[in-house]
Amino acid sequence: MLKFNHLLLTIIFCTCGIISHAQEKITLNEAIEIALSESNTIKIADMTIEKTGYAKKGAYSALYPNISASGSYQRTLKKQVMAMEMGGQAMEIEVGKNNNVSAGITAAMPLVNAQLWQSLKLSALDVELAIEQARSSRISMVSQVKQAFYAVLLAKEAYKVYKEVYDNAQKNFEDIEKKYNAGKASEFEYLRAKVNVNNSEPEVYSAENAVVLAIWQLKAIMGIDLATELDVEGALSDYSNEMVPSLVNDTVSFDNNTNLLQLRLQDEMLSRTIKMTKFQYIPTLAAQFSYNYIAMGDSFDMNWNPYSVVALSLNIPIFDGFSKHNNIRQYKKTQDILRLNMEDVERNLNIALENYRDKMNTSIKRYTAAEATLEMAQKSYNISEKMYEVGKATLVELNDAQLALTQAQLTMSQAIYQYMTNKAAIDELMGVEYVKEENK
Repeated sequence: MLKFNHLLLTIIFCTCGIISHAQEKITLNEAIEIALSESNTIKIADMTIEKTGYAKKGAYSALYPNISASGSYQRTLKKQVMAMEMGGQAMEIEVGKNNNVSAGITAAMPLVNAQLWQSLKLSALDVELAIEQARSSRISMVSQVKQAFYAVLLAKEAYKVYKEVYDNAQKNFEDIEKKYNAGKASEFEYLRAKVNVNNSEPEVYSAENAVVLAIWQLKAIMGIDLATELDVEGALSDYSNEMVPSLVNDTVSFDNNTNLLQLRLQDEMLSRTIKMTKFQYIPTLAAQFSYNYIAMGDSFDMNWNPYSVVALSLNIPIFDGFSKHNNIRQYKKTQDILRLNMEDVERNLNIALENYRDKMNTSIKRYTAAEATLEMAQKSYNISEKMYEVGKATLVELNDAQLALTQAQLTMSQAIYQYMTNKAAIDELMGVEYVKEENK
């Protein structure tokens, strides 16, 4: 059974592809850049900016003259007959011509329209909101990629530790097996060594699977095919120098927080909407010019007669059933609700910040303690191993020493992971945009 399990473990290591053989490795920077270029979320956000940009241009087109050309042809099938009395006699006269042709060009543009100008400003704010939403998507994407990337590093380091434990257990078992067959080791030692191998195997399987799942999660966030062969470069220890207490307690500003900025833009849009609605009470003035040709005749041999018209159109709102008044009240209530939500968002941001900071400080303490413990655990294991080789220590003592070493190694890695993921979360809260860093 032991040989079968060992064979199964070997097959998994050789066929999985994530751990066993060389693959293309990507850095954190590369993972972020791929996500920003391949993610559908980012693509949709960029398309939304384009869409609102076109809407803004469409709104500004109202400032330009609206020029149109027209033409018409009418054929009279039966002329109108008018009865007239001339010299005491009734006469019927046909009125009109068989052919009526007209053509012309018309230009119109607004001269005074306060509501239009407010709508233009509203369109500009709509574009700003789309840009901020796209920025929010990018910031969120960067945070997700970072956390997923760190998760892969943690899973790989956990796998490395558990694999080392398994290898040591397998080596010890092989040594004990030889001694047992030679009558130099007890059955208890043999069975204990065998149990250690069997107990360490599931941990390796679990760690291997965790690596695979973590890489799948990273690929999903990056927006690439899950079948793509991928591995990550680096180790969590590369980020240990960032675990500085002073950085945790630095002053934090939410001025660039994307959620707050979006709410502020929405608040400004509501203010503009209220103004635009109020401006509907103001009269509007528009100008129009047309130049036309008209021709009429019973045959197509007609003379074209030109004529032109200049007109001013004044519209004065008088009464609309209180529609505008009620709309303004509705917008103001919506704005009041929005501002209350904004206060809640700010409050929740501060709570989240303190939560992340507390976790980061805890991570630093855990890392410092584990770092000191690791040095002692490594010395203890080295001593236990030498003592075991000369028969001055039991297998149980050796296993206990390795367990302490394993726990210290994992605690250090988990502390770095927790610190970096919470740091990424704080960067997202602050609205920190991605800047490529060397060797990351």
